[in-house]
Amino acid sequence: MKKIFILTLILFPFLSKAQNCNCSENFRFLVEKIKNNYVGYKDKITTSNQTRFDVFTDSLQKVANSAEKSACLDLCVDWLAFFEDKHLSISFTPDGATKDEISDFFKTAEKTYWNEVDLNSYLSRNKKKLDKIEGYWTYGLNNYRIGIVKDTTNNKSEFIGFIVNTTNSNWGKQQVKMKIKKIGDNYQCVYFRNIDHSKRFPRILINENTMDLGLFGKWYKNQFMEKREEAIRSTASDIFPSFKILDKETDLLVLPSFNIRYKEKVDSVIKQNKDLLGNSKHLIIDIRSNQGGTTTTYEGLLPYIYTNPIYTTAASILATTDNINGLYHPDIPGLSDVTRKKFEENVRKMNEHKNEFYLLYPPDTIQLAHVLKNPQRISILINGESASAAEIMILNYRQSKKVTLFGQNSSGAIDYVDVLRLKIPCSYFSILYPAVRYNSVDTHPLNNSGITPDVIIPDSIPDWVEFVRTYKPGH
Repeated sequence: MKKIFILTLILFPFLSKAQNCNCSENFRFLVEKIKNNYVGYKDKITTSNQTRFDVFTDSLQKVANSAEKSACLDLCVDWLAFFEDKHLSISFTPDGATKDEISDFFKTAEKTYWNEVDLNSYLSRNKKKLDKIEGYWTYGLNNYRIGIVKDTTNNKSEFIGFIVNTTNSNWGKQQVKMKIKKIGDNYQCVYFRNIDHSKRFPRILINENTMDLGLFGKWYKNQFMEKREEAIRSTASDIFPSFKILDKETDLLVLPSFNIRYKEKVDSVIKQNKDLLGNSKHLIIDIRSNQGGTTTTYEGLLPYIYTNPIYTTAASILATTDNINGLYHPDIPGLSDVTRKKFEENVRKMNEHKNEFYLLYPPDTIQLAHVLKNPQRISILINGESASAAEIMILNYRQSKKVTLFGQNSSGAIDYVDVLRLKIPCSYFSILYPAVRYNSVDTHPLNNSGITPDVIIPDSIPDWVEFVRTYKPGH
């Protein structure tokens, strides 16, 4: 039996120790590397959009020719967004840089004229007519303290969130962290700037005095932060697996991440609760907002899920020199002798198909010798941020007769996988791109549309776990 598909993230060696943050050269490098190595390039750039893509690329290159180094990131993000692939990105990886060097790099980032003194005055003068989002908000134990206020220079329906104080050396006072638009009684995130100042576009949910930005955390209205330590513990626990008895028939297993670093914790939770799992009538597995990692992290669950053979989809690598070296370089530290020999054999075969698609993962069938009676029924909770390895879990486990999917469509980050990291000349940043393509893209592409659950849970339902616990099949 072949192991379930594994997503990998391997670091390429540094291109150079010299720092070259010229935007023109870095943008040109990005374009060239993605054109040559990104496995989805030929799917995404076709005769129907080639001219529009070329014009778009040329226009950004002209801007890059004179752009400041800190502004270059937005140009790169905008260009990568054309492909609509959630595994394709650029990340801030300032290995070896000092705090002063990082602060200097971002000193020209977007700023506002608002400051703490002016905001205090504004809040005091307008107490009776403030929007509920206006005021001070805190993330973590003062990791970020921002002020949110109407952006009167732009549009009265928009709000600007700016840094008041932070412990993060990437950020300085008055720099813009987010912009928010109000439509009726609802709020929409125009953009949120991540730790590296790159623009992200999360959903925003405001519940009383909590602002939930999904992957970018929960923010708390300042005057309601008396129990900050409790909030921090709650935020920190969000990434760890947990098991809970809900009632005499129902158990809840929460798996927030499949990052390989959590494999031991996931295995430990499963082992500690094996007796409960072996007697459970209904197991709810919550993988909402699980951004993936590696399928080996959750492989210990398979015996409890399995009812019949599980069929896995074939996948091919674009066998360029960069992709071969990145995924299967036999000199990667920590490889066992068996794995190293397998890598060497794969490299030999891929080199025979240089710059072609090579069938790296043939279709396979997962078969176990025994079918466990319990859990008798399994409900898997998913949402729009369940991605990558989490979606591989969904595709495989939904084949079990025990499993029903609940929630909303998954992320749609599944067609192109096995992500590589490649340093660009400005070594503060790395390109992340997938090198392996599921062959099912030709007939059943899932990028962005995601996987549809069996039972859809609308946003109007506040407690999804309770909805699933009390759900009666067939009703």
